[in-house]
Amino acid sequence: MFGWLRELRAPPRIPDEAWQATLARYRFLGDLAPAAQQRLRQLAARFLRDKQFHGAHGFTITDEVALAIAAQAVLPILNLKGGLDWYDDFVGIVVHGSEVVAHRVATDATGVVHEYDEVVAGEAMDRGPVMLSWQDVVASGETSDSGYNVVIHEFAHKIDMRAGAADGCPPLPPGFRGSTSEREARAAWLAVLQPAYEALREKVTIAERFGGEPPWLDDYGAQSPGEFFAVACEAFFVNRPALEAEFAELASLFDEFFNPATP
Repeated sequence: MFGWLRELRAPPRIPDEAWQATLARYRFLGDLAPAAQQRLRQLAARFLRDKQFHGAHGFTITDEVALAIAAQAVLPILNLKGGLDWYDDFVGIVVHGSEVVAHRVATDATGVVHEYDEVVAGEAMDRGPVMLSWQDVVASGETSDSGYNVVIHEFAHKIDMRAGAADGCPPLPPGFRGSTSEREARAAWLAVLQPAYEALREKVTIAERFGGEPPWLDDYGAQSPGEFFAVACEAFFVNRPALEAEFAELASLFDEFFNPATP
């Protein structure tokens, strides 16, 4: 909404030294082709223009903090039609110095209400802000081998939520995988994602109960299809070969969605 107003304000200029330092710290960004890096830089500048960063509990938002988050946040939408429109349901990004303890209230299938505390490194709220732990953002520069990236995880949730609930199926383009309707497109998506999710759940169960080999993909993805999508997106963008080795069909599905062929 009112996207034309944003275009009246020029994006900030990202200094070369700061940009190169970001590419060096997060090597999956530095490994992009030069043309992709240039588009990423332009999109990150627009992200910095449009979003508002807030430090929680005295945490200071520096240029380094804002640029690191912006560059990683726009990576998933780099080749998506609409670009930053995927993130137009929120403005605020709240950054904590480290992980946060969040109080949860959940009702199970029998109607019993459970209250508990959960340690989180990030959280994306439906039509609301994104929360991130700077400690974990920094760690993402060293954890690409394990497929971990908190920024991509939370912004993958934002992409997923564009279709409503974070259920693992984002809005799909017309004709996706030869579909003739939104329903067909969703069915084609879930025909790949759901079996992959079930496979991860089974592997996690075998590892936990019977001492089997743990999965390479973060077992947090076994929580729900929505979490599986976000965890798989992390891996896809920071270590695609490893994701493909474990979930080849899923990697191909993500290729078609996140990197559509130019007509």
